Amino acid sequence: MEQDLPGGARLIVGVDESPASRWALAWAIGAARLHRMALVAVHVSRAPVHPFPEALPVQHAVRAGEEARCADVITAAFEDVAGGVPDDLTTAAIGRVGDPGYHLVDLAREGDLLVLGRGRRGLFSRIFLPSTSMYCARHARTTVVIVQQPAAPDDPELSGDRGRRSWGRRHP
Repeated sequence: MEQDLPGGARLIVGVDESPASRWALAWAIGAARLHRMALVAVHVSRAPVHPFPEALPVQHAVRAGEEARCADVITAAFEDVAGGVPDDLTTAAIGRVGDPGYHLVDLAREGDLLVLGRGRRGLFSRIFLPSTSMYCARHARTTVVIVQQPAAPDDPELSGDRGRRSWGRRHP
């Protein structure tokens, strides 16, 4: 699913199945229109990859299946956010298999804009899955925009009723 990348300044957006990714894609589409930049949507699958793929014949099938799934994820994200790929933008879709942070930083070059979504994660997720947005913010050689997923309207943080958590309360 590798396409030729457009020349000039590009807006690279990381896409996955998360709601935060949808917000980042919507922001990226608007920014690409505003600044007349090419939009490159990238989905990186975290499927386990053997360091020597030729050693395992099944590895080729796994990689091919994951790269095909990358195209489906990007297409679904554009359908959900914009009703399809915008006709007024120069777009490219890139699918890779491996570590998302590494591949996003590798694709971004000076003059590009790297856009990522950042959702709310639980403790288990924060411990066992590294944050792609934080990796990119630390290692990218270009401007990184991290779009925070908005809170739900019934979220106590949004309503101003913050209250202390039970573990943080001081008892008399």
